[in-house]
Amino acid sequence: MTTTTCPAAKLRSAQRIKLAIQALAGAANVSDLAAENEVSRKFVYQQRNKAQVALDFAFAQTSDGDSALFSLPVTKEWLQQLVLSLTLICHSSYRGVQEFMRDMLGVSISLGGVHNLHQLAIQRARDISQAQDLSCIRVGMHDEIFHCNAPVLVGVDARSTYCYLLATEEHRDAQTWAIHLLYLQASGFNPEYLIADQGTGLRAGQTIVWVDKPCHGDVFHIVKQCEDLSNVLASVAKGAATRCQEVEARMEAARKHGSGNAVSLQLGMARQASAQSAHLAKDIKTLTGWLRQDVLELAGPALATRLELFDFVVAELLAREHLDKKRIGKVRVALQNQRNDLLAFAGVLDRKLESIAQDNDVCMYLVRQACVLQRKPTTSSLYWQGWCRLCSEMGDKCHVVFESVMQAMAETPRCSSMVENLNSRLRNYFTLRRQLGGEYLSLLQFFLNHRTFLRSRVPERVGKSPKQLMTGCEHPHWLTMLGFGPLQPQRS
Repeated sequence: MTTTTCPAAKLRSAQRIKLAIQALAGAANVSDLAAENEVSRKFVYQQRNKAQVALDFAFAQTSDGDSALFSLPVTKEWLQQLVLSLTLICHSSYRGVQEFMRDMLGVSISLGGVHNLHQLAIQRARDISQAQDLSCIRVGMHDEIFHCNAPVLVGVDARSTYCYLLATEEHRDAQTWAIHLLYLQASGFNPEYLIADQGTGLRAGQTIVWVDKPCHGDVFHIVKQCEDLSNVLASVAKGAATRCQEVEARMEAARKHGSGNAVSLQLGMARQASAQSAHLAKDIKTLTGWLRQDVLELAGPALATRLELFDFVVAELLAREHLDKKRIGKVRVALQNQRNDLLAFAGVLDRKLESIAQDNDVCMYLVRQACVLQRKPTTSSLYWQGWCRLCSEMGDKCHVVFESVMQAMAETPRCSSMVENLNSRLRNYFTLRRQLGGEYLSLLQFFLNHRTFLRSRVPERVGKSPKQLMTGCEHPHWLTMLGFGPLQPQRS
């Protein structure tokens, strides 16, 4: 069997290029070129199109995305900065750093090399943190978090969010807390008061170091506990209503068969339970709202009034405790035991408002009204009606008083929310490691204290680090402070 090969298949690459150039230049008619080379006109058009595509690609302008934006001098110092930034800024693991260096930079680095670099940074970070003066901290917030069932002791400055304590321990008893507080005291730590939850070891350790220093209660936890109770009782009431509807349906079916008396007792009990659960859930929700909005709200009445309202809420819970002793009793006992600690912030705010009234020679009632007015949003007409009314009574002192009141409220924390915020950020690092050593936490503490905030609800914190906010002084970049050289200049 003989195979026939078409003339087009016999053409070499040089011949095809010559044919494409002739067709593209228009030197001869396409039909003539096809006849001369013993190929089809379609084949000539194909070669011409290939040549056109090649010319377009060769002379095409380079797009902006393909051009080099800038060049970086990659030095050993820069690679060290990159490794630390990947682990601390990007939350990368050691193996993730190793893979990034291999795939993106073509640089080989061992796990031991990454570890040794971090050990060097840890020692320098620890020396800087231990030399920090903590005497400017006025209000401290303490809490305990857990990682793999091991407690981590945390302490944060309420104003600047500076973390002055971050340590993992085997126990969280009074002696452990007291030891850490004594070390902090040697660095000048002596706040006016502290804010913490009802951890027994935490509070007992503080009492060992400072017998008379107050420890205010954390409002967030008790409010959440009350809201959880309200939500549970609402679910119970909803379930009772559903069961009542089911019994009513059975009652209707029984009536059709003339046996309604057999279900009437169950229906009566179901209706009674549903009504009782609904009233209890409504009452607890109302009491929780009063506690959150009137008693524990920062913008509120004087301490004496808050105490009366607090006792009223506790008494109302006690009156309903027999309806659900386990759930209501737990919350009622917690409120009763934490009464003075939870309302301690109100006494601090009262003293600040009294000082504002004396300094500006304004009636204390007007200053209090300026404080209570902050409960309303500034976008509401009621706020501005109250503002105009107070301005007409205070005259030219109105603006100064309002600014002083808002500043006093901003500087009167009620809960350890800063610690909770820090805990949420720490979780992103803790999930990368099963074991947390004190060395790693030292580096993490240094990094969190010296990195600048990209955003914040408080405008004054944007672009500043917690250490800058605490001391009021500028400091170099955290990588520079660790001795890994200055950063390369930023490009606009």
